[in-house]
Amino acid sequence: MDAVSGEVKRRNQLPDLDLLGIESLKALVLAQHSRLDSRDTEIENLKLLVLKLKRMHFGQRSEKMNADIAQLELRLEDLETSDAAADPLPPQPAIIAVNEKVAKKPARRPLPAELPREIETIAPKQEACPDCGGKLRTLGEDVSEVLEYVPARFKVIRTVRPKLSCACCSRIVQEPAPNRPIDKGLAGPGLLAHVLVAKYADHLPLYRQSEIYAREGVDLDRSTMADWVGGASRILRPLVEALKRYVLSAEKLHGDDVPVPVLEPGNGKTKTGRLWTYVRDDRPAAGNAASAVWFAYSPDRRGEHPAGHLKNYRGILQADGYAGFNRLYETGGIVEAACWAHVRRKFFDLHQGHASPVAKEALERIGQLYGIEKEIRGRSPSERRDVRRARSRPVLDAMHAWLKATMSKLSRKSELAKAIHYALERWTALMVFVDDGRVEMDNNAAERALRTVAVGRKNYLFAGSDAGGERAAAIYSLLGSAKLNGVDPEAYMTVVLRRIADHPINRITELLPWNLFPTALAEVEAA
Repeated sequence: MDAVSGEVKRRNQLPDLDLLGIESLKALVLAQHSRLDSRDTEIENLKLLVLKLKRMHFGQRSEKMNADIAQLELRLEDLETSDAAADPLPPQPAIIAVNEKVAKKPARRPLPAELPREIETIAPKQEACPDCGGKLRTLGEDVSEVLEYVPARFKVIRTVRPKLSCACCSRIVQEPAPNRPIDKGLAGPGLLAHVLVAKYADHLPLYRQSEIYAREGVDLDRSTMADWVGGASRILRPLVEALKRYVLSAEKLHGDDVPVPVLEPGNGKTKTGRLWTYVRDDRPAAGNAASAVWFAYSPDRRGEHPAGHLKNYRGILQADGYAGFNRLYETGGIVEAACWAHVRRKFFDLHQGHASPVAKEALERIGQLYGIEKEIRGRSPSERRDVRRARSRPVLDAMHAWLKATMSKLSRKSELAKAIHYALERWTALMVFVDDGRVEMDNNAAERALRTVAVGRKNYLFAGSDAGGERAAAIYSLLGSAKLNGVDPEAYMTVVLRRIADHPINRITELLPWNLFPTALAEVEAA
């Protein structure tokens, strides 16, 4: 160790500067500068790596912050509850300084008008005036409302089919038994819909649902409900296929994917599958077509999967920079539109990691573009295109020149250079939205669709097999599309499961959320 230390010390020791010529001094300065630059780059990369590792450990992106916020909200809830439970203080004189602000509680919002109401009238017990005995007449009334909760309840529907026989020929007449969502299954459509929504929308594993139902006095084994989920996904396949055809008939799609843990059969370990999402949503460009989302499962992330999903698709695909999408753009049938949110995220990480002034300026420039987008959201494609050409293009042209000039001053190995390279490499695809008002500036529509999957992963092992992943993709497609159209997922699934067994297959599109609403809610309320 002493010999090594001596060697390092010898190499780091400066020569006698008085003995060196001008050229040797210049060479020494350049060498030292190169070493410092390399060290600064390494420090920058390590800091960013530490930040990323912390985020991976404590939560993706803002999940740790969300957890902290949740804890603060719980603390606030506890303090407010304690405050409400305390004995009221005796009234005090109202003495308020001139400049002192009085804390106000948020205004109470009116209760939803569509909720059912029970009228409880509390009339005076006296039939005559308690003072003089005179006749009482109506003066008015005070009305107040209290929000009450009626716990969910089970009920049994007993179907009785009388048999009749002819007195002359002994012919027996009886109505056929109604079809059930699952042949010979115990679950009615409402219960089956509730199990599906609780599992895939509310992220309650079946074993937890079993415990909840047991408190209601109903013993539903987890394996029984697993059979229900499998049976439901089977009868819903034609509807999911119809939804897929509708989504892939759009002129523009948002695409993305997310990893999901899947149990490998035989060894009890998990592997990483992928859930892909394709979203049709033209509302920001004043589109009248219904919004919808289709999910697909694959056991890995190979590019052959999106290529298979979109083999017959022709239009615009807005996605991140995943290389697996590249083969889709090679034929020219699919136009690539890149995502500015992914560009912004890279600069955001750098700014958070070590307050990079270059990253801050990049964020400010991108923020100008988002400000313009906020103003034109909901306008027609032609209006959006004209505004973007007039206002966004100059910002983008200036940003492009600035990024190239900044890039020339940076070490190619630095994280900042990598962030700039990411943007410059995709610049053509990042500019698509300027000349096409149908296209969004980012791919957030797809990321929003995947949020429910990310929440579900926290609560339970996502899938017990690849088949389980495919079932989940099917149910996510229907529930997600219902939400996009403002339809209550459970009400929607209840009506679908009530109808689908008897519904003609050539009219299956009638059961898509936007075609069924608002009849779905009416049928559930009438049941």
